[in-house]
This record gives sequence, C-alpha cells and structure tokens, in this order.
Amino acid sequence: MARLHVVALGGRLPGWAEAACAEYEKRMPRGYEVSRAKALSRHKNLIALDERGKDLTTAQFAELLKTEATFVIGGPDGLDEAIKREARLLLRLSALTLPHALAQVVLMEQLYRAATLLTGHPYHRA
Repeated sequence: MARLHVVALGGRLPGWAEAACAEYEKRMPRGYEVSRAKALSRHKNLIALDERGKDLTTAQFAELLKTEATFVIGGPDGLDEAIKREARLLLRLSALTLPHALAQVVLMEQLYRAATLLTGHPYHRA
C-alpha cells in the first residue's frame, strides 16, 4: 500500500475546499491511503510545494506515488526555508499563484489522478 501524507500548514480549509479534499481522499484507488494533517512531524520522502519548484507532467508526478511520500503545503507566507532545504523535491503545482485552499484541492486531485493512472483506471486521459 502506498501511504501518502498531505500536510497543510496555515489554518483550516473553508467548507468547499474541505469537501473537495475529502471527496478525492475517499475516491483513492485500492492500495493508496492519503492522510491529511495540519502539522509537520516525522515525515518520509518530503516533497515541498513551492512556486519556484520543479514542473512535472502527470506521468512524472505519478512516479512520486510509488513510495511513501509526504507533501507539505505552506501557509499564506509560504514554507520556512529549513523545510525547503530538507525536502527531497521542491514541486510547483502551477506558475500561477494559488490560494492556500485551492492549492490543497489541486494537490488532492493530482494525487487521485496519479493513483488512477498507476492503477489503470480511465480517469486520466492524456
């Protein structure tokens, strides 16, 4: 089972974003488990979301899901530099600036999309 962790620093999500994240979490294919948290504790394979991070295709992103991974999203002021230095990868979701809540929804959708790609589900049509 691939264990994926999403740590969103910086407060509660509005209802619409929480509902969307929960829906993608519920839809994850068999063999994938996503946990969400508000604080960063012990982590494995840290991937930090940052506007100056690397752009990946969906297929490249899917490769990140083959092992346990922790994705961390900063609050309104971004991530602490120490977290960025510790990360195995700095990843950019978009060249656009996204609000914190929307970034978390986009990440959850991309985790779902990548997991379905890896399991042969037809959701991803590239």
